[in-house]
Amino acid sequence: RPDVEYAELNPVISACVTPNDRGYAEQWALSKIQAAEAWDTCRGSSDVIVAVIDTGVDYNHPDLQGNLWINDAERDGLPGVDDDGNGQIDDVHGYNFIYDTPDPIDDHGHGTACAGVIAAVGNNGTDIAGVCWAARIMPVKILGATGDGTAADAVPAIHYAVANGADIISGSWGGTEDSAILREAIAYAQAEGVIVVAAAGNTGLDTPYYPAAYPEVISVAATDWNDRRWYLSNYGAWVDLAAPGQEIVSLLATLPGR
Repeated sequence: RPDVEYAELNPVISACVTPNDRGYAEQWALSKIQAAEAWDTCRGSSDVIVAVIDTGVDYNHPDLQGNLWINDAERDGLPGVDDDGNGQIDDVHGYNFIYDTPDPIDDHGHGTACAGVIAAVGNNGTDIAGVCWAARIMPVKILGATGDGTAADAVPAIHYAVANGADIISGSWGGTEDSAILREAIAYAQAEGVIVVAAAGNTGLDTPYYPAAYPEVISVAATDWNDRRWYLSNYGAWVDLAAPGQEIVSLLATLPGR
């Protein structure tokens, strides 16, 4: 019939998945990366372990419960015994390399904020929605209460993450000084099939920032509400991609004495 333009099945369509988390409306970055459209296809998997190597993680936070990596061998083992033989005793929740203890609790807040962006439980009516609603966070602490640390703590932390099954390492830290031993640890992680992601840094310069500038690392710069480089974000040919990074809403850690 000449008056028929198309003859085809009529596809069923529906609204994109929208979580009921109270702070979701304030998470402007999620719309920038089209998270809702992605959630129609995949919302993350508990099979994926992300090691957040940072100031630690508030593993008691209610919006992270269910999305935390747990070392079952140590949890179910004997106190004071290295039940899984990984060199760290009683590391149920991860490990604190800056203080050499099995408690990676966050005494700064930065690591918990990063963990929230990655995998705060989505659609649970609490706080915010992480990009991945079901990935597991492995807390690994290398930065102290002031947010500072050294490569000497980062290197064993990377090896720990790899040895304990991390699929991804997230490192929102770094400096302008190159380190052969740190690069070697990063290369080892990549060789073991672990994806390493690091922040490009917040000094507003095109000076290489490590470990982000290593070729084995996915280096991420920060953008603002207008999809332009945030003025404090580092930049350069060594940066791989950019993502929203200005005034990002995330989780607050319960800090000692506050």
